[in-house]
Amino acid sequence: MSTVPLRQRALRLPTTMPGRLSKPAALLAAIVLLLAALPILTMITMSFSASDTLEFPPSGYSLQWYRAAWHSFVAPDASDALSMGSALSTSLIVAVATMIVATLVSVPAAYALSRYRFRGKPAVEQLVALPLVYPLVMLGLSLLLVFNVLPVELGVFRLIIAHVILALPFTVKNCAASVASIGPEFEEAACVMGASPGRALIDVVLPLMRPGILAGMLFAFIISFNEFTVTFFLYGINTMTLPVWLYSRTVSSLDPTVFSFAVFIVAIDFALIWLLEKLIGDEGVAL
Repeated sequence: MSTVPLRQRALRLPTTMPGRLSKPAALLAAIVLLLAALPILTMITMSFSASDTLEFPPSGYSLQWYRAAWHSFVAPDASDALSMGSALSTSLIVAVATMIVATLVSVPAAYALSRYRFRGKPAVEQLVALPLVYPLVMLGLSLLLVFNVLPVELGVFRLIIAHVILALPFTVKNCAASVASIGPEFEEAACVMGASPGRALIDVVLPLMRPGILAGMLFAFIISFNEFTVTFFLYGINTMTLPVWLYSRTVSSLDPTVFSFAVFIVAIDFALIWLLEKLIGDEGVAL
């Protein structure tokens, strides 16, 4: 009998098992994939519709709604308060700002939560995760009431603050997972060689945290770029984001143009997800 401990042998198991899926498992996987892809396939199909109404399946196919979408991107039409390009610019500004602020807050917070024990630590962890379970409608309403009593008009900073709150659970969790995977012996070795604790953190820990930081940054960008519910309570005519603009367009003019806009937004999201996978490789992310 082998003397290799069971735990060591278990660690050598491959991450994927050889063989083929059984027919029931393959059928179930196909159904799940179809249900997941169905909304996107429907959206793409309708974006090429030649009809002036939401007729499904379309009686013909055309690029007319993409041409209409391009005109709305450049300048607003009669049904829009501003152009899609202006809304996209606002969304990008808010998403980039959210990504930067959330990362700057999350890196030291994740390091403190992973490395130190202090009174109230569980409460802090619960507070960081609170936006995941807090009703978004109530969060938007609460922030609206708070911002309305402030003596200054925050403008686009309303959206940035709200989006940072929503992104923090993801950025902190990913950064904390990276810190937890880095043993304190790396910092100790750097300090033994003459580095200060701060220099050890910057030169040793932060580079090793790169996968978690990048994953958190992209999660923050995606969350901000697609956020609608809280934004709907806080936006103004000059701070309308792309999801709110798309909703406004749907209410004012329900035609297949909205599907052309949606294809554009989904394409951006897919590109960001692809970039996320390329940046972090097989190291995974924490959810």
